[in-house]
Amino acid sequence: MKFNTKVIHGGQKHDAAYGAVMPPIYQTSTYAQTTPGGHKGYEYSRTHNPTRNALENAFASIENGNYGLAFGSGLAAIDAVIKLLKPGDEVISTNDLYGGSFRLFTKIFQDFGIKFHFIGMENTSKIESYINTNTKLIWVETPTNPMMTIIDIKAVSEIAKKHNVLLAVDNTFATPYLQQPLDLGADIVMHSATKYLGGHSDVVMGALVVKDKDLADKLYFIQNASGAICGPQDSFLVLRGIKTLHIRMQRHSENGKAVAEYLSNHPKVEKVYWPGFKNHPNHDIAKTQMKDFGGMISFTSKGNNYNEAIKIVENLKVFTLAESLGGVESLSGHPASMTHASIPKEEREKTGVVDSLIRLSVGIEDIDDLIDDLKQALG
Repeated sequence: MKFNTKVIHGGQKHDAAYGAVMPPIYQTSTYAQTTPGGHKGYEYSRTHNPTRNALENAFASIENGNYGLAFGSGLAAIDAVIKLLKPGDEVISTNDLYGGSFRLFTKIFQDFGIKFHFIGMENTSKIESYINTNTKLIWVETPTNPMMTIIDIKAVSEIAKKHNVLLAVDNTFATPYLQQPLDLGADIVMHSATKYLGGHSDVVMGALVVKDKDLADKLYFIQNASGAICGPQDSFLVLRGIKTLHIRMQRHSENGKAVAEYLSNHPKVEKVYWPGFKNHPNHDIAKTQMKDFGGMISFTSKGNNYNEAIKIVENLKVFTLAESLGGVESLSGHPASMTHASIPKEEREKTGVVDSLIRLSVGIEDIDDLIDDLKQALG
């Protein structure tokens, strides 16, 4: 199956009971048994639920993996990955990453004796000098949040394999429509399915996809033991969202390109971060590992004024000022005071998250309305 067919049919079967085309919402916590252990594959919904299983099969299919896991949030999915480790283990992470990931690593797992190295990975040759016998995981976001930094997944995977280290890739911004990290050598793909996979800003969820059975079994054990699963209603919503992922991402990418080009020519805009520009760092790698460049854009205004940036996002009318991204509607955010507020100012500014940085999640509205909105907000 090709991708556009997979999003609709991948890993799916018609309901065995009545032939329902859409997977039913099995809103149940438990299942009848004829004798102790005599059940139809389901005994308790923390462990397995038919609606969640249908979603997990869809996750695996669209990422070209063999095993999918659905969690109550993206952070719950990341939490499960770090629980593969033990005290004394070390993680090498990109230094430009989602603030929630940074907070989980530094404020929760660091206290349990896991050591994190946050480094720039635009040049992958830097990574190897941080690897030692305790290194167990490399954590990559590409494009990164919010600087749209591109990291060469294939090159990192070669380093990881050479040193027998796991490679996990947060593929939230790109989605499997634009890039498939497992095919590039990653061991684990993570998504905040809240974003593009759900696509309608109506659910919070996380996803993991892997190829290896032993790794999958460890993660399924953690998923069940820790219990951070999603419910059947949320599973149904994301299953429905995935069915239009291909056409949504096509429009997100088209609109993203138009918005990036408009902003790059605006006299009040200092810099635009979008992987589709030829002068964007590692643009050639983005061209190789991505099918298109997506709808996520960050930009700074001239003068780098905090209050001016706040004024711009407050003035936007079609772009809604809100946390999150990846919905059909366009959203704006101010990372320094919102998504990355948990990262100390000195740390976030090192990666480019300055006071005037604005992040846009370009939706699928009419492009003329989006450009007009930016025009009036920028003044």
